[in-house]
Amino acid sequence: MNIALIIAGGSGSRMGQDIPKQFINVYDKPVIIYTLENFQKHPKIDAIEVVCIDGWHDVLWAYAKQFSIDKLKWVIPNGNTAQESIRNGLLALKEHCTQEDIVVIHDGIRPMLDDFVLSDVIIQCQKHGNAVTALPYNEQIFIADDDFSTTAYIPRETLRRVSTPQAYPYGKLYWAYEKAFSEQVGIHAGTYANTLMVELGERLYFSAGSDKNIKLTTKDDLELFKAYIKMDRDNWLK
Repeated sequence: MNIALIIAGGSGSRMGQDIPKQFINVYDKPVIIYTLENFQKHPKIDAIEVVCIDGWHDVLWAYAKQFSIDKLKWVIPNGNTAQESIRNGLLALKEHCTQEDIVVIHDGIRPMLDDFVLSDVIIQCQKHGNAVTALPYNEQIFIADDDFSTTAYIPRETLRRVSTPQAYPYGKLYWAYEKAFSEQVGIHAGTYANTLMVELGERLYFSAGSDKNIKLTTKDDLELFKAYIKMDRDNWLK
């Protein structure tokens, strides 16, 4: 079984809106539903769990019914951090998953998930034991000596940009989060499942990425998302 674990616990303060950004309506549909539709329509996803911000659970269930997201099986409370939210999701799945079931972790505010990206992260996880969506880094990266100068750079061919989706066997992921939280390793601010795994000494394997797979953090990101939707609609009309 392949289960999508969607993290939608953030308040979205950087977006500057009155509601969490995952519930902002874009062309009469909330962002979180755009995200869930990618998993709903994908044949390799069997069930969906959403870790949702407190006070919005009933709203999410109502939207899921409205937009026919019938793969949504569980909506559970978020934690204070992304890592706590992922752990909450894993604990809630304990009675429903085998050790070998694949858990695909994805940000609820990454609504432009192509089918080939989702397919490949599952395929690579089955092949290697885990998979992290990645892209080459095309900009030059310099190491700052101070606030205004540098004498060194990092060769960009050695770099990858990673994001979600990320896929892991349930048993491995559960073990990693139990170990990380008990030993306070890899759960500091700004970390995620991939960084936690590396800090625990695990090797990660890359899967296909897409530049369209943007994370909606600011108002500019939201406008870009709208442009992508409009572009897709125009292509369909042709």
